[in-house]
Amino acid sequence: MLVLWDVDQTLVNVDGLGGETFAEVFRRLVGRLPENSPPMSGRTDLDILGEMLRRNGVAPTSRTVARFQREFEAAFHDKVAALRRRGRALPGAVDAVAALAARPGVVQSVLTGNMRSVAELKLATFGLAAWLDFEVGAYGTESVTRADLVPLAQERAGRKYGAVFDARSTVLVGDTPNDVAAGHQGGARVVAVATGRTSAAELRAAGADVVLPDLTDVDAVVAAVTGSARR
Repeated sequence: MLVLWDVDQTLVNVDGLGGETFAEVFRRLVGRLPENSPPMSGRTDLDILGEMLRRNGVAPTSRTVARFQREFEAAFHDKVAALRRRGRALPGAVDAVAALAARPGVVQSVLTGNMRSVAELKLATFGLAAWLDFEVGAYGTESVTRADLVPLAQERAGRKYGAVFDARSTVLVGDTPNDVAAGHQGGARVVAVATGRTSAAELRAAGADVVLPDLTDVDAVVAAVTGSARR
């Protein structure tokens, strides 16, 4: 089974540090703060950055986007002290990931809107990285469309582990309707957790296969993830 975790508001909360860093990098490169910032929840960095640039009168050329990505990555890594001070693993996250790692045949990675090094930094900072295989994950600089990341992670995991990971054996865990849509469109079952800005009722309405209030009931998390994977 392949379990793909969203990062922000599913496993960790970084207290808005990513949005602040986007704004700082925009000011550094454009000379002013963005006046119109897009919603970020459940979106890839490529998607967010492209819309932020367009909303603020900057053409999102490949060169401009690449420069923003480089600057953002460096700027976020410079904020490790702030990340430790302001961020946290969400309740139950460490125990849930560890419990799934103890089950035979379970591969865990991430499917996130973050770029890889930023995702790794967040999860390592809060004690989650040891159980996640980042090599087979899929990241927010690899597609504008989040659903595209599901088959990318499945292919990487299949190549590394010599198994077929498809909609019957892949579970995405996330906290937004965008996670639900990405999982179903990309070819995965979805366990949604109401740990972000979206209520449990809204996640059910979005079509999540299972909805949990949070990750604190580890047995419930394991049952939801393993039970929602149709073998």
